[in-house]
Amino acid sequence: MQISSSIDRIAIALIILLSLIIAFLLVTGAACRDNCIFHAGGRVSNFSWYNQTIGYQDRAFLLTFNRPVDRPSVEQNLKIEPPLPGKISWSGLRLAYTLNNPVPYGGKYKLTLTQARDRFNNGKEAGKPIEPFEAEFASRDRAFVYIGSQGVEQGRLILYDWTRQQKKILTPPNLVVFEFTPYPQGDRLLFSASSKAQGVDGIRNLELYTVTTGLNTQNPEDLATSQPQLILDAQDYQNNKFALSQDGKTIVVQRLNRKRLNDFGLWIIKDNRPPQLITNAQVGDFLITPDSQTVAVAQGEGIALLPLEPNAQPLDFLPKFGQVLSFTPDGTGAAMINYNTDNAKLRYTRSLFYVNNQGVQRELLNTEGSIQDCQFTTTGKTLYCWLTELSKGEQYLEKPYLASIDLNSAAIKTLLELSTYQDHTLSVAPDELGILFTQSANSTTANLNQPSNSSIWLLIPPTLTDSYQVENLPFIGFHPQWLP
Repeated sequence: MQISSSIDRIAIALIILLSLIIAFLLVTGAACRDNCIFHAGGRVSNFSWYNQTIGYQDRAFLLTFNRPVDRPSVEQNLKIEPPLPGKISWSGLRLAYTLNNPVPYGGKYKLTLTQARDRFNNGKEAGKPIEPFEAEFASRDRAFVYIGSQGVEQGRLILYDWTRQQKKILTPPNLVVFEFTPYPQGDRLLFSASSKAQGVDGIRNLELYTVTTGLNTQNPEDLATSQPQLILDAQDYQNNKFALSQDGKTIVVQRLNRKRLNDFGLWIIKDNRPPQLITNAQVGDFLITPDSQTVAVAQGEGIALLPLEPNAQPLDFLPKFGQVLSFTPDGTGAAMINYNTDNAKLRYTRSLFYVNNQGVQRELLNTEGSIQDCQFTTTGKTLYCWLTELSKGEQYLEKPYLASIDLNSAAIKTLLELSTYQDHTLSVAPDELGILFTQSANSTTANLNQPSNSSIWLLIPPTLTDSYQVENLPFIGFHPQWLP
């Protein structure tokens, strides 16, 4: 009985003490509001690019604060070095900073916020300084890959890390690479290759592989030299062209059955499952749309849009066009070719069109020459193309030239002219720094008058002037591609 009474007295005393503490906090909290010394100060609670390595897909970062802040003081005192121009928007406690242009590759950046203030509830008094904030982030290394064509590099994938000035051979000497494409993070490559021992017959025995680049990866194993991993063999089917989706999860391959030659179509490889047939219709060139959900294929007298699933039925058909050259990175627009026939003048022409998802079909160019390759910049504002001009003489000659097309004004500007016809491709840097292309032996540039021996060239678009810089890089090979 005495023990019970003691416990009751202790319990009552604790209740009274807790009640007094709560009352004190309520009274003092109402009296001092934001001025109390025990009130948490304003600070940045999260920075979305903190110690991150970013690429062209990363166009905005978020700064999150732990309490309301004086927005003008934050905007005036937020600094990025080196500068990255952009626009600020707000949503509650979050500041979003959207870059005007893709982040330049190969850079290190520091973000600082000092002398910013928090916001008082009454909105009349000057807020207290918030805690200074400093953080660093970096952009991906500027790097590209090409297929070597000389000496020990012949037929092999070569990586050149421009930022670190390092070159590395990625594939073994027993494989001859025919085509490749990078994965979206630039950490791996998907490529087709055959055994060197097969010689010219290798093109009918192409197999698909992946290989790591050692860049942009959090996996320590990828930093070491890695052997190619087989994705698709050539035992029962001949593998031809292939495409990789922008999310890196889906591969589409054009395949021919070795026993039934009429069995020819597109196959899908996804989630490490065996290949599955998308369509066995006769198809030509194809591209996967940037949303990674659809493939655009040349089929008959037009372009069919097929979902990336087995035995797909067309979602849409564009009868006016014969080939899709390129999509804008956001998937809202595409460059397409219309093959025209002018019977009255007994001549063939080709038209380059810009087509978007709003129903716009705008002709950019009509030519008697060829439209070899086109690629959009990452902002989708400019289209770069390799085109040819048909000579007016008796002899049929095509003179290639590289042109830029402003998609707002449709203005076409010739950047570079070559003296002889070649099958040209181009690769536009993800930060839009420059364009990679190759020139074959005995080809000369009209404005440089310098020979090129299957070498890789870089064209740098103008920044403050109208002039373009062209540089012959010290690499011998073909099909150079920037890593994303």
